[in-house]
Order: sequence, then structure tokens, then C-alpha cells
Amino acid sequence: MADKAYSSRKIRRLLRRRRIKATIPERRDQIAGRARRASRGGRPPAFDKTAYKGRNVVERCFAKLKQFRAVATRFDKLANRYRAGVVLASLILWLRAEEQ
Repeated sequence: MADKAYSSRKIRRLLRRRRIKATIPERRDQIAGRARRASRGGRPPAFDKTAYKGRNVVERCFAKLKQFRAVATRFDKLANRYRAGVVLASLILWLRAEEQ
């Protein structure tokens, strides 16, 4: 899954070659270009709206985790310490959500 910035023929072709199913919304200029070319424009790429909605949940979670300075700037050099910081930040967010 990716956002509109990754919507290009080259990227989609690369993903198809690797047999990876892409869920990338199409940019407006690509839609207009395909419409302008009429039948030669081809069909629109497959897009699963339901699956893409799950991506938004993950993006919002990353945004909340980046509110913690140590997670956003990655002060810790060792991976296990950084992971511990992410786990602690996740716990804090979870406990805050439980209070509400």
C-alpha cells in the first residue's frame, strides 16, 4: 500500500513483475490523461478502497508515536533500546486511550 506519490507506471510495472498486489490510489492527472486518450488510455489500475482505509490507521499511529521526542529523533543507537522506547510510547498511548 502506498499513497498517490507512488502512483506511476514504472512502479506499478515493477510491482507486477515481482507479483506484488498494489493498492495505490491514482492521481488526478493520471485519470485525466487516461480519459483524454479515450480507448487507448487503458483501464484504470485496480484499487481496493477497503484495504486502503487500513493504511490510514497505521499512518495515524506513526504520527502519534512521533509525538514522543525519543522515538521521532531516534536518540538510541541500539535497535533493542529504540524498540523498547517505541513499546513504552505505545503503552502510554494505549493507556491514554483507555482513560477516555
